[in-house]
Amino acid sequence: MTYLLGLTGSIGMGKSTTAKLFAEGGCEVWDADAAVHRLYAPGGAAVGPMQEAFPGAIIDGSVDRQMLKQILMADPSKFAQIEAIVHPLLAEDRKIFRQNATSDILVFDIPLLFETGGDAAMDGIACVWVDAVTQRARVLERGTMSEAQFAQILAKQMPIDEKRARADFEIETDTPEHAAAQVQSVLNQIRKTLRHA
Repeated sequence: MTYLLGLTGSIGMGKSTTAKLFAEGGCEVWDADAAVHRLYAPGGAAVGPMQEAFPGAIIDGSVDRQMLKQILMADPSKFAQIEAIVHPLLAEDRKIFRQNATSDILVFDIPLLFETGGDAAMDGIACVWVDAVTQRARVLERGTMSEAQFAQILAKQMPIDEKRARADFEIETDTPEHAAAQVQSVLNQIRKTLRHA
């Protein structure tokens, strides 16, 4: 039996780092953001349909995320159009990952897991979180987005308190050591369940 664990959180809460901890614990990880990068790269499955919908976002045969950000800042209603192209392609990518994976726990790192209804396909959900002050500082320290872009992303995401309430496991990423201990605890609980299944 394989356990499907959804990993979610909000921007800047340490999800990517937590996903690495799960990988170190013997899990195979499907990363939604990495999958989008593959779809947007030259030859990626999203390039053709995106070129038809947003010709200005294609540079050197790939989808340029900065150009896409500018399009979305100018017209947020375009999000739905992009999602209609990308979500079915992501579902296919995820299906291929599942068919080829061999570990006992598969982790699906999906920022908008609850928002897209992806939680229904999971055996359990782990929500990564940190306080709002730390979150904001982490995001703005990266230097990759403005306050306005950060606010726009937050507006699209379910409030973290709601995600935590709906999750089966919570992982606070205040320190690396604390996060690692909680990941190990989650793995122990799931593996115990699998042994008794």
